[in-house]
Amino acid sequence: MITSAANPRLKLVRRLRSASQRRRLGLFVVEGEDLVQAGLDSGLEPVDVLTADVDVEPSLLAGVSELAHPARVLGVFRQDDLRRAVPRPAGVALWHVADPGNVGTLIRSADAFGSFLALSSGCADPTSWKALRGSAGAIFRVPLLDFDDAPMPWIALVAEGGQPLQSVELADQVTFVLGAERAGLPADVLERCDVAASIPMADGAESLNVAVAGAIALYEHRRRHG
Repeated sequence: MITSAANPRLKLVRRLRSASQRRRLGLFVVEGEDLVQAGLDSGLEPVDVLTADVDVEPSLLAGVSELAHPARVLGVFRQDDLRRAVPRPAGVALWHVADPGNVGTLIRSADAFGSFLALSSGCADPTSWKALRGSAGAIFRVPLLDFDDAPMPWIALVAEGGQPLQSVELADQVTFVLGAERAGLPADVLERCDVAASIPMADGAESLNVAVAGAIALYEHRRRHG
C-alpha cells in the first residue's frame, strides 16, 4: 500500500500531467474503471494500474487526479501501443484543432462509424485527460495517423461555399479535412483537397461545431457505403 506522496509511481503520474512529459516518456494516464478497462479489453498491457484502498491510500490517489471528482482507478499506458494502422476506409483529418474536447469527441465518432482520425501539429493531444474523457475509451480502438498520412482523396469541409455534402461523390476510401472553427483551413491545405463540401444548414445559422461537422460527414459516408 502506497502511503507517501513521494512514491515513484505517484510521481510518474504527476509528471504525466504535462504534455511535454507525455511526449518525452511516451506514456499517458487514463482515469476511471471504464477507461482502464477499455485499454485492457483492447489487449494493451498497462505500465501501471493504481487502485484506491488496494495499491494506494485514496487521498493520495485523489491528489494526482486531474478530474473534479477523482476516480478510484487509474492506469498508465504507452502511446506507441495505440493503433496506428489504417484498415478503415474513411476518416477525418484535423488541421490545428486545439480543443481537446473536440478531438476526443471525434475519436468517439470515428469509433462509432468505423473510421480513423488524423491529426496535424498544433492539434490537441489526444492523450490529454479531457480528450481521453471525450473519447469514452475509443482512443484504444481508433487508428490515429499523422495529418499527411491520411489517404486520398481529401474532401475539405468548409462552413460555406462548398458543394452540398449530399451531392459530393464519396469514394469508399476518403478523408474529410476540417480546420479549427474560427480559422478554418488555410489556402495551402485547401489546394491539396480534391473538392470542398459544405453541410447545408438552416437560414441564419452560422456554423457547426467541428466535432459535429466531422460526425455528420462520417455518418454520410457510412450511410452510403454501409
